[in-house]
Amino acid sequence: MTVDERDVRTLIENWAAAVRRKDYEAILEHHAPDVLMFDVPPPPESRGIEAYRKTWDLFFRWSETPIVFEITEMDVTAGAEVAFAAALMRCSGTEASGERVHLPFRLTVGLRKIDGHWTITHEHHSVPATK
Repeated sequence: MTVDERDVRTLIENWAAAVRRKDYEAILEHHAPDVLMFDVPPPPESRGIEAYRKTWDLFFRWSETPIVFEITEMDVTAGAEVAFAAALMRCSGTEASGERVHLPFRLTVGLRKIDGHWTITHEHHSVPATK
C-alpha cells in the first residue's frame, strides 16, 4: 500500500467514524466546496457542500442510536493527484412504517489532491438492484 493509498483509506475511515458520532464538522472536513454526491434517498444529486450537509439531516432522522455506518470492505487506488475508493458498507435505520431496516450499500469516492491534501470531490452511494 502506498502512502497516498493509506492516507485516503484513513480519511474515509475517519469520515465514517464522524458519521457514527454525528459530527457534522468532521463529516464535511475533507469535502470540496463544490462536491457532487449521488445518493440513494432523494434528492438523487446534491451539488455543493451545503446541499451535501443537508443530506445528513435526513440520514440522522432515519438512523437510530447507536448509529450503524460501517465499512465492511474497501479498495483504494491513488495516483499523485487523483484517487478513488470503492467500498461495501452497511447502515441501519427505521422506515416511516416503523420497520427496522439493515441496508447494505456501495460507496464510491473520488478525490483530488488540492494544496497537498486529499479532498473528496465526488461521493456516490448506491444499493444493489433487487429486480
